[in-house]
Amino acid sequence: MEYGIKGKRALVCASSKGLGRGCAEALAAEGVDLILNARGAEALDATAAEIRAAHGVEVMTVEADVTTQEGQAQVIEAAQGIDILVTNAGGPPPGMWTDWDRDDFIAALDANMLTPIALMKALLPGMMERGWGRVVNITSQSVKSPIPVLGLSNSARAGLTGYVAGTSRQVAPHGVTINNLLPGIHATDRADSLDKGVSESQGISMDEARAQRQATIPARRYGTAQEFGAMCAFLCSDKAGFIVGQNILLDGGAVNATL
Repeated sequence: MEYGIKGKRALVCASSKGLGRGCAEALAAEGVDLILNARGAEALDATAAEIRAAHGVEVMTVEADVTTQEGQAQVIEAAQGIDILVTNAGGPPPGMWTDWDRDDFIAALDANMLTPIALMKALLPGMMERGWGRVVNITSQSVKSPIPVLGLSNSARAGLTGYVAGTSRQVAPHGVTINNLLPGIHATDRADSLDKGVSESQGISMDEARAQRQATIPARRYGTAQEFGAMCAFLCSDKAGFIVGQNILLDGGAVNATL
């Protein structure tokens, strides 16, 4: 299927590895030129070089922490005139409700709610003026089914979801869509970090911790960045213009819900 986005330009945040990289690679495969952002220059440059070689698209890099005001300014300046925005940032650390104070919540809100909002506020007007645009926010399955040890993430991402629900309906008349992708556990560094926490707290091996988590997923495995990226690319395509303000789970069936 031709997605109709060859020659478009996309900003993909936190895209040197993991789900962000999966989205960047899928878009590049459709002929989309990229602006990649991440904090680490080495991994970022390596990813950019590999994507250029594999897909022949233009790839620009911005080394910056997009969760800071300075980083946002750098990324926004580089991304003027883009057609596609994929927001992404690492999730806050796990813990219990008794562990967190105000500063912890502010940090989570800054990274996982206020950062994507700032990027949308800066880049949506140009998309609206040109009459076409796509925004995909990478959030979490916790929006549908809260995860007790990820209370900071539950809170921040739920706030972003509420913002998108209203904003998406306001920009849709201008040919711009905003949707959220809700990953469950995928085979990324984040999954390794969570599995390590389980391994250490329960005194079991990493393999045992991973098997324990996989057993809770009906698909009995972790997702891949490639699968995730494929859905992102579809939402960014000209075939997805009637999908507005949706929260799409990619979790192998882990969230047990009718709707």
